[in-house]
Amino acid sequence: MKNISFVFCLLLMVACKTSKLNIDDGKATKVAWNEDPARSVGTISFGVPAINKTVIQYRRNGKDEFAITLSEPKVIVVADKPQIWGYYQFPTISRLSDKTLHADWSMHLDAIQSYGTSAVGSALSKDGGSTWQLGEPDSTKMTGFPLANGEMIKVSDPKPIPVETLKSLKPIDKTNFKYRKTNFTFYKLADMPSEVNGIWLKRMVPGQTKWNLEKATLIDPMAVRYSSKELVPVVWWGDIHTLKDGSLLAGVYPGYYLKETGEVDKQMGVVFHRSTDNGRSWKFQGRIPFNPDRKIDVMATDRIGFTEPTYEVLADGSLLCVIRSADGDGVTNGVGNGPMYASHSTDNGVSWTKPEVIAPAGALPRLLRLQNGVLVLSAGRPGVQLRFSKSGLNDSWTDGIEMLPYESQSTQEQYLVSCGYTGLLATGPNRFLMIYSDFRYKNEAAEKRKAIKVREIIVDPK
Repeated sequence: MKNISFVFCLLLMVACKTSKLNIDDGKATKVAWNEDPARSVGTISFGVPAINKTVIQYRRNGKDEFAITLSEPKVIVVADKPQIWGYYQFPTISRLSDKTLHADWSMHLDAIQSYGTSAVGSALSKDGGSTWQLGEPDSTKMTGFPLANGEMIKVSDPKPIPVETLKSLKPIDKTNFKYRKTNFTFYKLADMPSEVNGIWLKRMVPGQTKWNLEKATLIDPMAVRYSSKELVPVVWWGDIHTLKDGSLLAGVYPGYYLKETGEVDKQMGVVFHRSTDNGRSWKFQGRIPFNPDRKIDVMATDRIGFTEPTYEVLADGSLLCVIRSADGDGVTNGVGNGPMYASHSTDNGVSWTKPEVIAPAGALPRLLRLQNGVLVLSAGRPGVQLRFSKSGLNDSWTDGIEMLPYESQSTQEQYLVSCGYTGLLATGPNRFLMIYSDFRYKNEAAEKRKAIKVREIIVDPK
């Protein structure tokens, strides 16, 4: 499970004027794609090819559904040597207060010991993403999730705390996971010592240029946290949005919980917490427990559960949550990534519909609602895909628009052409930037190296 911060800037300035990648010049591949009405959401298969500059006429039931234009990928950075898992991957993209674009990516192991570390790569672009220069942003220009009072907040991950230093820590359960690399010891959140029973935020107050670290209260009587490798992580990953009543809602993971029997539900769900005091305290709002489609996913019993959720507020005020399901070890232990699910709420996240499969796989799905009404969904592994919808209904999503070539059934080395994690940033009413990793990029010496890429995509409904 990757330590990923909230991508608070995805929707921060949709209407901002900014330079755009040039997707008009040069020769683009033209694709007329007719959606197969009998397509299976449970079978991994290569979708709409869009590896390089591509113009897609997407048709459904004999009618034009979307016009999609994808720019030539721009390379932000290339590794100078072969890298192990965790390095040159998990990229995010955001916009600084002066409109400069900021990209960052992991430069450390994907492990609990790395949580809270600042070891990341970083690059900046002042021309809308056409060119990039390696460098760190001015911290005073970093943006976060905007609040109605002019403040900004962003979640901060502290370093995990050794179990031995938490004298009052009382375990309630232990497990020998079949589907994880390491075993977990569980603790009831409400009984945990103060060091590990809340969440940490950074806050920027109007008129100031310094981010202040603060601890927020987390009130969730049935929530469970864990230790692994004798460390207790304090993590709270996911999306935050403002509801119509002005309150904040966070949809987060990891979501371990107590069942009504008092036992720990060892297959995670997605948890929603609400704040009415600008993020200083958060209370339980609702939960999507792991409830898989066992006809589509015959390995559901061995899954880690629901993880890596993304959610959006739709035009009518209802909520759409898209969720990854996976085991604990990617494709290496024979279980692999599970289907991607969607669930809906019409009561501000208190209750949710039974999750339904919308795609055969998808690590760290990302959602973005454009001003023209189109919903954008990105995910990956295998490969990297984009999907679009006009309504957000479970049967409304397009086939995957493929960013990278891959083989659907192959060895792990062939299968992992990317970490599959992506970032989205709106650049106009009908366009956005997408950042992703490419594990098979060829450098000038024709050597295969990891790279971070960005593309601008234009999408118009028909």
